[in-house]
Amino acid sequence: MKYSSLLFSITLFLSLSAHCQTMENTFTYQSANKEVLPYTINDTWQSFCFGNSSVIDTPLAGQDFYGQDAQQIKRAVSFNDNGDGTVTDLNTGLVWVKARREKVTWEKAVAGAKTCNLGGYNDWRMPTIKELYSLINFNGYSGFSAAESTPYLDTKYFEIAFGNVEKSERLIDAQDWSANEYVSTTMHEDATVFGVNFIDGRIKGYPKFRPRTKVPNSLYVRYVRGNPLYGQNKFVDNGNKTISDNSTGLMWAKTDSGSGMNWKDALAWIQQKNEEKYLGYSDWRLPNAKELQSIVDYSRSPATTNSPAIDPSFNCTKINNESGQEDYPFYWTSTTHLEGRIRGEAAVYICFGRGLGFMRGPMGGNPVLLDVHGAGCQRSDPKSGNASNYPFGRGPQGDVIRILNFVRPVRTLK
Repeated sequence: MKYSSLLFSITLFLSLSAHCQTMENTFTYQSANKEVLPYTINDTWQSFCFGNSSVIDTPLAGQDFYGQDAQQIKRAVSFNDNGDGTVTDLNTGLVWVKARREKVTWEKAVAGAKTCNLGGYNDWRMPTIKELYSLINFNGYSGFSAAESTPYLDTKYFEIAFGNVEKSERLIDAQDWSANEYVSTTMHEDATVFGVNFIDGRIKGYPKFRPRTKVPNSLYVRYVRGNPLYGQNKFVDNGNKTISDNSTGLMWAKTDSGSGMNWKDALAWIQQKNEEKYLGYSDWRLPNAKELQSIVDYSRSPATTNSPAIDPSFNCTKINNESGQEDYPFYWTSTTHLEGRIRGEAAVYICFGRGLGFMRGPMGGNPVLLDVHGAGCQRSDPKSGNASNYPFGRGPQGDVIRILNFVRPVRTLK
């Protein structure tokens, strides 16, 4: 593992020169609207371009893999250490607790916000999943040890902890609770709360109680204060098959691609739409992970509202999932996920339908398809290949692998 990590680091370093030399060919986008937006979406931090399995030179327009995350330059992420145990995000206006404290149950995490007086403030709260996700840094990856890993968090400003392997935890067992309870249930009707894992770079639903023992589950929590409007969308249907979000300054296509495709083809599909001046515009892009997550509606799910986890003003293509049940697609983002045996082989997707996985019972038996992570989770798929090679998914929870995921274009309001 040490050799592979070193090789990956060397590859990144050698590619930096080529990356920098071609930056003048990289397209950028910044809103011309000078108004400070209440829901400013932070950059993902991703600065390298990737092909299906490795770092590549920055592609030009018309070439394969053009338009990915690293080419979509926004404002720089900007934090300020306030010297009192708090950190201010100068883009979002959110103020965070710097320290990494002990794991607590979700109920204790909620109650603890009311008694927290760090920095002399008494208005701390549990972060929503959108607030928490604003901190994620997609230059991270998890190795076999803490020394071989880079957290998905700016550790210059925030403390982080890994799972305690000496106490039989996995390295990645260091998740953060959010304030968002899943409106449905996961696994075998387990009450679930969404959280972010800053060790392996994912949003998943985590059970309030450990499934086997029914003992309350304990995760970390990082309280937040400030900007009460963060994460609240203001959608406007423009009547021309586009929807504007006046909170984020983004315009979305009302409908999706209507069919799935691999990651390279998804990026090419966006280029084709720009050549066609799709819906009257030629500056569409494949949204990055934070942009696409910004339009998830965590008050909705297929099981409780008979809908995808998105505002009803959007149209989502219905699909039949792996068990033949009516469901909704995974949607590609332009962000590469560095997890996996080959770093760079996967790209981030947001799940607007059930977060499915093939799970075996405690006594074994055939895997059963379950909503294991919840509608609104963020995972990743291989960028290419054949989904039939993963008949029971991948990973410890048998995450369903589709590879042919859908696309929803986005552009910046001018």
